[in-house]
Amino acid sequence: MAEKNDSLLAKLDEIEERYSEIEKQITDPAIATYSARLISLSKEQGKLKTIVTKYREYKKTVAGIEDAEQIIKDSTVDEDFRDLAKEEIQQLEDKKNPLLEEIANSLIMADEISANSVIMEIRAGTGGEEAALFARDLYNMYTRYADGRKWKVENLSFSTTEKNGFREVIFGIKGPGVWSELVYEGGGHRVQRVPQTESQGRIHTSAATVAVLPEPEEVDIQINPDDVVEHVSRASGPGGQNVNKVSSAVKLEHIPTGITVNMQDEQSQHKNRAKAWRILRSRIYEEEEKKKRAERDSQRKTMIGSGDRSDKIRTYNYPQNRLTDHRINLSLYNLDKIMNGDMGEIVAALKDYDRQQRLKNI
Repeated sequence: MAEKNDSLLAKLDEIEERYSEIEKQITDPAIATYSARLISLSKEQGKLKTIVTKYREYKKTVAGIEDAEQIIKDSTVDEDFRDLAKEEIQQLEDKKNPLLEEIANSLIMADEISANSVIMEIRAGTGGEEAALFARDLYNMYTRYADGRKWKVENLSFSTTEKNGFREVIFGIKGPGVWSELVYEGGGHRVQRVPQTESQGRIHTSAATVAVLPEPEEVDIQINPDDVVEHVSRASGPGGQNVNKVSSAVKLEHIPTGITVNMQDEQSQHKNRAKAWRILRSRIYEEEEKKKRAERDSQRKTMIGSGDRSDKIRTYNYPQNRLTDHRINLSLYNLDKIMNGDMGEIVAALKDYDRQQRLKNI
């Protein structure tokens, strides 16, 4: 335990030093002229402020204990004064360890993205029409949860089927803490139920994949326009007379990563381009963040999984009214409520598990 605390305190010393360095840089007139650099430094300072403030309080507490111990050791001090020093040590000791634990909790989550805006992508997997209907159900679950949290939902792109299922849906959600609550949703989702199209009453298994991408501000990620090739074409599918007359569909291709985005939902080329750039920025940003997480200790990334679509994370069993999250071996028997947007219990369980795993690996 002492070794772990020494490692933690050494890390906190580094963070405090960096915080002081940022304070100096922000007041430097030369940096003040570069608004993008100033914004970046201010964000970093804001991210570290809580940790540094608590750490300074911890150091003040430790110094108070040391001062009181010196009083007790001093033979010239009268007994009443020594008794007061003993009481003070007890009070400060009671405060010291919980304060350090609180700092550790803040520290383990400090390198996580703190975006208040995400882009979610849901795609139907194996299972045909039933998979598309399940993708729609997942979309409804997330948007109802967002409504309950007073978050703003913005639909970006839909690809529907004959029975109103979703082959793919892309939508944005904005609000306080949205990334920290939805980050664990990325991966493969599986449903077991009797499809509407099944006349024999047999249970089928279908799948859908979910991606959760933090939506960065433009200052958070710089994309060289020369690295992006834009293709403009006429939109296909529903959309009225405008579809075949105006080249409104936009495809963006980021050459260094090979990431492509197609957008044709809007009749306006300008609107399609704006939406495509938002999605492209999020996908590239997430790709860069994955590399950073890999470069850090592999144990320091989320212990629940990478969020890759290929990771099978959850099963929704309708006959048993059961949701099982395979990453934390948790089964909840209130699937009907969860699908109606009551996701609080599963979100809290995932956050708590992740926090505990990070604490073990600090």
